[in-house]
Amino acid sequence: MKSYRLLPGILTVLVPLTWAAFSAERVSGQAASAGHPSPMSRYCAADNGGITLPEGFCAIVVTDSLGPARHLDVAPNGDVFVALRNGRRRGAARQTGGVAVLRDTDGDGRADRVERWGENGGNDVLIAEDGVYFAPDDAVLRYPWRGGSMTPAGPPDTIVSGLPADRNHTAKSIVLGPDGSLYVNIGAPSNACQRKPRSLESPGQDPCPQLKNRAGIWEFDAGRTGQTEADGARFATGLRNVVALRMNPVDHVLYGVMHGRDQLHALWPALYTVDQSTEKPAEEFVRIDRGADFGWPYCYFDPETGRKVLSPEYGGDGQKIGRCADKASPIIGFPAHWAPDDLLFYVAEQFPRSYHGGAFIAFHGSWNRAPNPQDGYRVVFVPAQGKGFGTKWEIFADGFRKTSPEARGLSARPVGLATGPDGSLYISDSVRGRIWRVVYRGG
Repeated sequence: MKSYRLLPGILTVLVPLTWAAFSAERVSGQAASAGHPSPMSRYCAADNGGITLPEGFCAIVVTDSLGPARHLDVAPNGDVFVALRNGRRRGAARQTGGVAVLRDTDGDGRADRVERWGENGGNDVLIAEDGVYFAPDDAVLRYPWRGGSMTPAGPPDTIVSGLPADRNHTAKSIVLGPDGSLYVNIGAPSNACQRKPRSLESPGQDPCPQLKNRAGIWEFDAGRTGQTEADGARFATGLRNVVALRMNPVDHVLYGVMHGRDQLHALWPALYTVDQSTEKPAEEFVRIDRGADFGWPYCYFDPETGRKVLSPEYGGDGQKIGRCADKASPIIGFPAHWAPDDLLFYVAEQFPRSYHGGAFIAFHGSWNRAPNPQDGYRVVFVPAQGKGFGTKWEIFADGFRKTSPEARGLSARPVGLATGPDGSLYISDSVRGRIWRVVYRGG
């Protein structure tokens, strides 16, 4: 099975000549060189749609006000598929999520046609040769789809149903492997598996029963319908919540960025200061190998010491290692509570060569760094190094969150990332549902 998300560099040759005004230049081969400026830069917003980018890049606002947008994918013809969660209930009315499909019919980079479909909201959408996969909180569906269509060709097949969707961390992220495997993130329902959730000095359940069917990555057969969680296999464990889940198309290795636990000071004030709780634990960028155990809830990664340490719920004091000595460590420990929500490996050719093979990570932003300032709300970039990744990273897109009083209601929180057939980078926002298209203009 092949997925357009897995093979963006290959599928650029499939872009129809009718999609955009600049397609003739791409087909001619002039755009194939690394770092070739995109003709779409002439349509960039003067303020890049309110965000800041590195020198040489600019952004177009594809659409605005879609609603609670999550992950997205881009078809070979340039249509943008966006997963939408259900909106908040207002009285008896509630906006139903699903999938929104955006099309630019005049080649100016902005969507002038939108189709919505689906009976329930969800977190992830993925275009593949055998259909469009969509992940509501409790299932994985596959809609029949004909290339170039904005709506499915019929009702969906249910690949997996009955997935845990109670309490917290219910969003499901999905990845298709080249061997026909389907990988699904099933997040933990709690902060640290305490006997009394989020209660002062409540000890952890040991062993934690939540590890049996949550807090890990499960593997299913993407070609088989009617599965339940029992039909899958737990691929990796000890992962509190990996909304940012992706397979590197270069080597077909699974990677993720994990949401770390919260409230070290609030729950264990005798062990952690406010400042320590603000900066710990790290959000972990990890390589996910079969059978790996990353230690949640017994362990967390301490960015100060650079190692996994024992959680206070299990006898830790901020220094003890104990059972954490053999738990898998991250490639990078990102700042605490930034909330990583998507991961993208850039294998297209529009951006400069230094971006090729690197990883973009979208951070949704924090809620529990108070009384210190909240942080996150940005997209960062991790360059490739050798056959993997080093520990250096840089901010790529920022300015999503506005803090001035006059900007109230205009803040954005990045969630999803996708690469277009011409190598453009798409970013989604969950507050209003704005979609940016980032292009390289040279310089």
